[in-house]
Amino acid sequence: MNSVFSFFSPRDKKFQPLFERDIRNLVEISESLVKTVSEENPELRNKHFKETERLEQAGDDISHTIFLELSKNFITPFDREDIHALVSAIDDIADYIYATSLNIELYRINSFSKEIVELSALICNMCRHLETAILELRNLKNIKIIADICITINKGESEADSLCNTAIAHLFESETDAIELIKQKEILQSLEMATDKCDDVANVLESILIKNA
Repeated sequence: MNSVFSFFSPRDKKFQPLFERDIRNLVEISESLVKTVSEENPELRNKHFKETERLEQAGDDISHTIFLELSKNFITPFDREDIHALVSAIDDIADYIYATSLNIELYRINSFSKEIVELSALICNMCRHLETAILELRNLKNIKIIADICITINKGESEADSLCNTAIAHLFESETDAIELIKQKEILQSLEMATDKCDDVANVLESILIKNA
C-alpha cells in the first residue's frame, strides 16, 4: 500500500532543488574558508573573504525562499518542523563560517595554527558529507548512506571538540600576547561551533529518516 501511495504522490519539485542549492552553496562557503586559512597573501585572502561574504548572503536568500515556500505550500516532502530545522541549521553553519572569516579579516590575522587549518578542512569535509546525504533525500532509497553519514558527522564533531580544546590549551601555554590569545581563541571557538551546527543538521536528517521509515 505504501508503494502504491508513493507512486501516486506528487514528486517534490520545489523543496528538494532548493535544499540542494542551499547545501551546495554551503560547501562552497566551506571551501572558501579553507582557501582563506591556507592563503599567505593578504590581498588574495581578502578576495576569499569577499567570496565567503557573497556566498553567505546567497545562502540567506535561499533560506528565505524555502521559508516562503513553506508558508505557501500545504503539501511538503517532510514535516514542516524538520524542513525549518534543516534549513536553519544549514544557515547556522554558514553564519559561523562567515563569522570566522570576518574575524580573520577584522583582526588582521596573518598566520594560522595547524589546528585552525585542520578544523577548517574538517568543516569542509563535513559539509561535503552533508551534501551527499541531502542529495539522497530525493527518494530516500538509500537510507543507509544517510545514516552512515550522520554517524560520520557525529564523529567529526567529537574530533573538532578535541582539536579545539587542545589548541586552546596550547595557546594558554605558549602565547604571551593576551590580545593575540583572545583573537586566536575566538577563531577556534567559532570553528568548533560550526561543527556543532553540522551535527545539528545530521540530527535533523536522522529525524527525517525515522519519520519516513
